[in-house]
Parts: sequence; C-alpha cells; structure tokens
Amino acid sequence: MIIMLLVCFIGAILNIFNNIVFTSAIKLPLFLDTILTIAVTFTYGPVWGVLCGTLTNLISNIVWFWGWGGFLFTICNIATAIITWWFCLFFPRELNFYSTALKIPPQLQPHRNTRVSIIMDRMIILILLSFALCIAMSILGGIIAALILNMPSTYQDESLVSSMFSESMFRNTFPQVLKEIFARIPVNIIDRLISVFAGYGIALGYRKLFKNQYNKI
Repeated sequence: MIIMLLVCFIGAILNIFNNIVFTSAIKLPLFLDTILTIAVTFTYGPVWGVLCGTLTNLISNIVWFWGWGGFLFTICNIATAIITWWFCLFFPRELNFYSTALKIPPQLQPHRNTRVSIIMDRMIILILLSFALCIAMSILGGIIAALILNMPSTYQDESLVSSMFSESMFRNTFPQVLKEIFARIPVNIIDRLISVFAGYGIALGYRKLFKNQYNKI
C-alpha cells in the first residue's frame, strides 16, 4: 500500500512537471498532465490511476491557486483513467498488462509467430484510445471552462487554450461552450497521442524493470 501511494504521488508530481515544462518553459499549447495517470492505470488499474489523476490536480491547484473552479478539471484526469481502463477491458489481447488479473483465455494470449501483427494491433488500439480521450477531454474540458468563465474566478491560464484559436475559428456570436470544446480539439489530438504512447511506454518499461514486484500486486 505504501509503495502504491508513493507511485501515485510521484506520478502526480511528474504530471505537474510535464505540464510546467511544456506550457511555461517551452511555451507549447499542450497539457501533458495525464501521462503518468495513463501509465499508472495501465500498470495497476483504475483505482490507482484515478488516485494519481486526482492528486495531480489537487496538488497543482493548491500550489498554484488561481480559483476554486480549477479543481473541477480533476474530472478530466479521473475520466482519463476510467477511459484507459475501459480500453484495457475491451482489448485485453492488445493491452495485455492485465493478463493475470483479467484471466485472459489462452486463445486470446499473443503468440510468438504473430508478434508483428500484435504490435500493429496494439498501435491501432492506442491510436483509438488517443482519439477517444481527445473527444472526451475536449467535451469535459470545454464544458468546465465555459462554466468557470461565467463564474467569479481568476481563470486565465486555461482560457488561453481557446483564445489561441477563437479569433480565427469562431465568431463572437458562437456559443461559449462550443467554442471551448472545438478549440480544444486541435490541441488534444496532439496532446493525447503523446500522452497515450508515452504513458504506455512508461508502463511497459516499469513492468519490465519491476517485474517481480509487479506480479505480487
């Protein structure tokens, strides 16, 4: 339990670090604050993934407090863990980190002579997961942003995401909630592709590095 809590805490710190590096240091309009949430979910399941995602937003908003509305974005990180887990359940052969926990039948286990096809199938599923997260995060993030923009708040940083595209993409009469949703799609397409593949890669490396400890969980 102590190890798992530590893993979630470190994952949350790394999520925050990624976000700071890309949004503040490199000035890229990307979030990248769910990479470790995805990695923890792939490795240990939805409960720990949700915890990692929740800690990410709680710690970030407590340290850099800009309004109570910021805590609502915790929903996005939680949804990321849940959607990732759903894909693990629906595609156990391609995302087979849970081959023991899910009791995958032998006929669904990867065969050595089909390794190339398994890798290709896995890449396709990861791309599908990326686009599913893109749609979900754009809708959730857009709705939350629209709510916060209509509330007394110091909400500025997140609204920058939509302001980069709104002037050229939308008219002033365009509904705010739809503007926030559609403006996030171009960002989330890139963001979720990077996050999913990076998260899966971290989970794969973690499993190989701590194989004995992983099998005991």
